[in-house]
Amino acid sequence: MLVVERLLAGVMVVPFVLGMTSGDGARRDVAFRFSDPQIVESSGLVATGPLFVTVNDSGDTGRTFVVDGAGDTVGGATWGEATDVEAVAPWGEDRVLVGDIGDNRGNRDSVRLLRVPVERETREVEPEVFALRYPGGPRDAEALLVHPVTRQVLVASKELLGGTLYAAPRELSASRDNVLRPLGPVIGFVTDGAFFPDGRHLVLRDYGRAVVYSYPALERVAEVELPDQEQGEGIAVDDDGTVYVSTEGQRSAVLRVALPRALRDVVLPPAPVASPTPTPSPTPSAEPTTREGQELPESVSTDAPVWPWLLAGVLGAGALVVLLRSLRRR
Repeated sequence: MLVVERLLAGVMVVPFVLGMTSGDGARRDVAFRFSDPQIVESSGLVATGPLFVTVNDSGDTGRTFVVDGAGDTVGGATWGEATDVEAVAPWGEDRVLVGDIGDNRGNRDSVRLLRVPVERETREVEPEVFALRYPGGPRDAEALLVHPVTRQVLVASKELLGGTLYAAPRELSASRDNVLRPLGPVIGFVTDGAFFPDGRHLVLRDYGRAVVYSYPALERVAEVELPDQEQGEGIAVDDDGTVYVSTEGQRSAVLRVALPRALRDVVLPPAPVASPTPTPSPTPSAEPTTREGQELPESVSTDAPVWPWLLAGVLGAGALVVLLRSLRRR
């Protein structure tokens, strides 16, 4: 029965999804190119203020690259060995969580998260380490998300027929395994994900598309076609809701993704409206602004215009006359 309900939900969202996949979503808008030749496989991406953070795919040592808006590496953190780093997620303005969560062979009893600083210098650090364990055995994963308000950690598994989104405990423990719990099904072959600033929507990507879900209901909101990339891996959302995507390859481009207007209206909060500037009175009065010592009226007038009631009465009387005449004819 649950499978049927999910299929019906998917059918209901098709018209909206079709509207999201056309037009702006597939245009190539280059934000910058990585200038650092050491960035060869941008597997994860974070946009934090004016800076970006990325990590190389499996095979690299443990390190992050902090990049400015021109694509130049301006800092980073190193910590020695890594098993299979696949993702990075924001943790406030000055730290990120690195996801050493890849497990292609499915033989890791637990995977690791490492919390490291974001700085405009490159230095060796001692990261805070948190172990994650899946219920029911190992899973391969490449997508790591952190809720922008609660900072709860989510991981999306990478599976052929559809992945699963998992949630870590709200408070991560550094002294024992943090057991993940499944939240619901998501698309397959997820390579990265991120929350929108409102915390009520998240986006997951595969190699050619991005799918937006409501959170925590995990209802599919829209599907957006992504620009062609060599092997699309990373996705990030900045504080303004702008979406960026990265790919593997040396000196590869980071692209902006233009969300359709209808989707932006859903996932982004409305801009605050400035209060109108009060107009000063042309004739300033020297009278006090309080009612202290002033005589108040015995009653407040609630008079409303009379003509709407007169018009309604005339129309009602006319209708009554017509009704009475028709009854007499019978």
